[in-house]
Amino acid sequence: MKIAWPAQLSLGADGMGQSLDHVRHIMGQSMEALIHHFKLVTEGFRVPAGQVYTAIESPRGELGYHVVSDGGTRPFRVHVRDPSFVNLQATAAMSEGGMIADVIAAIASIDPVMGGVDR
Repeated sequence: MKIAWPAQLSLGADGMGQSLDHVRHIMGQSMEALIHHFKLVTEGFRVPAGQVYTAIESPRGELGYHVVSDGGTRPFRVHVRDPSFVNLQATAAMSEGGMIADVIAAIASIDPVMGGVDR
């Protein structure tokens, strides 16, 4: 299984993508490296079948990804656990015993991203 670039990868002037020198090297030096590079970029690499959950710490809490693979180049299923969705569940406990106008302040103190909650 090949999951590495065929040559030393260097970044372009914009800090993203491949530098022009790297592409020139691949195109001018080795036809096999050019074919491998093309297939890797267009098809991606095959990952083993199975599932994984990984989490990173974001400013609002734990951001988690659950990925299920069937052995292909694209994931079979992806679920994102957004921290705002979990944090928003505390609104009921924070608003208990208060007035309706206090609910706005309780939600604002959590600072949720509603796009992540809707996901």
